[in-house]
Amino acid sequence: MIGRLRGTLVSKQPPWLLLEVAGVGYEVQAPMSTIYDLPGVGKEVILLTHYAVKEDGAALYGFLHEAERSLFRNLQKVSGIGAKIALAVLSGVSTEHFARLVQAGDVAALTRIPGIGKKTAERIVVELRDRLDGLSSLPGAAMPVGGAPLDAAGEASGALQQLGYKPVEVTRLVQKVAAEGDSAETIIRKALRAALGS
Repeated sequence: MIGRLRGTLVSKQPPWLLLEVAGVGYEVQAPMSTIYDLPGVGKEVILLTHYAVKEDGAALYGFLHEAERSLFRNLQKVSGIGAKIALAVLSGVSTEHFARLVQAGDVAALTRIPGIGKKTAERIVVELRDRLDGLSSLPGAAMPVGGAPLDAAGEASGALQQLGYKPVEVTRLVQKVAAEGDSAETIIRKALRAALGS
């Protein structure tokens, strides 16, 4: 099992990262909360990882904080939630905010996350309420960093669709929040806040 990677960040194309470790390039999927906090391309980074073997292959997921990895793993223990929805959760809200929503039993707020319907939100509240008690004490909330690509809006749109938003909704969100000079990460963060009403 691969639990941690330390290497050079080669590229960021949310939700995908390419990390070079001792001459080997690892493709890693990461939530936007981790991508916001990453250094620039070419810098060294340390990622906590979750290695998953599925019927159609293997996947590697990366996180800067233990709270993120812990929530990612706990979410997938809930029936009906896989890695894609778990990444969408981490991309949409901080671990602390998510823990507060679960502990408050706020089903309505949870259903605003892509892929989570009312029944799944209710299961999350029932199954995770006790497991998330220590989560808010772990480091986990992340803020965006700079580095604007040439087509930030296009990159942001692609990432939002990867997170489960429909193309029409993505277009509406990006047009609503994007400002001149915004990086893709900034547009994604603002779009997720707008979509989740936070």
